[in-house]
Amino acid sequence: MFTKKNKEKKIKTPRFQTFRDAYKVTTQVKPWIPFVLIAIFIVTWAIGIGVGGAFGNPYYAGFVSLPLAALLTLFFFTRQAGNAAYSAIDGQIGAGASVLMAIRKGWTTTPAVAVARNQDMVHRSVGRAGIVLTGEGSQSVRQMMSDEKKKAERFAPGVPVIEILVGKEDGRVPIQKLQRHMRRLPKKLTAHQMREVRARLKAVGGMSMPIPKGPMPTRAPKSR
Repeated sequence: MFTKKNKEKKIKTPRFQTFRDAYKVTTQVKPWIPFVLIAIFIVTWAIGIGVGGAFGNPYYAGFVSLPLAALLTLFFFTRQAGNAAYSAIDGQIGAGASVLMAIRKGWTTTPAVAVARNQDMVHRSVGRAGIVLTGEGSQSVRQMMSDEKKKAERFAPGVPVIEILVGKEDGRVPIQKLQRHMRRLPKKLTAHQMREVRARLKAVGGMSMPIPKGPMPTRAPKSR
């Protein structure tokens, strides 16, 4: 009995912790979020009761619209929490690595396979699309990416190597769209080939680096 209770606590606690952290980050970036969430819940519920009252059954409509109001409020919060999470880490060292490592399915990311003194860095991801080198920093990071591309081609010949620059400038991918960009890359490798590439590059490794902490969405928010 005690063993089962302990297991349940271990499973439930991280979920609550993640939600609490997400709410904390969101309120720091968007202090108005609590008032808007309350307004959405009340307005949605009131509309449901009003529609039910028009048909002569407000109590039943209120009971039915209550979970709908909660669902819409949660949906809005999830969207805003995603935007806030990206805003909180945008511009920080290793922000790109944090976003890449939050992709739970299909990609394995090794952060900081190359780091310069001016804090430019390159991250390496392996997935069905091949090898993706993501650069963060100034224009000089392009040379670092070129060097890492040659290294990747030496360890995994014939495997597609894609280069991505993170940033707000033209020709770069904004950090808010990085996950979506990765998922849309065309698949070129089979699952077996992908595992083989991962095994080959595993020995190359990376460097230790600071990763921005905080809840990161596994899906990028849609652009406004």
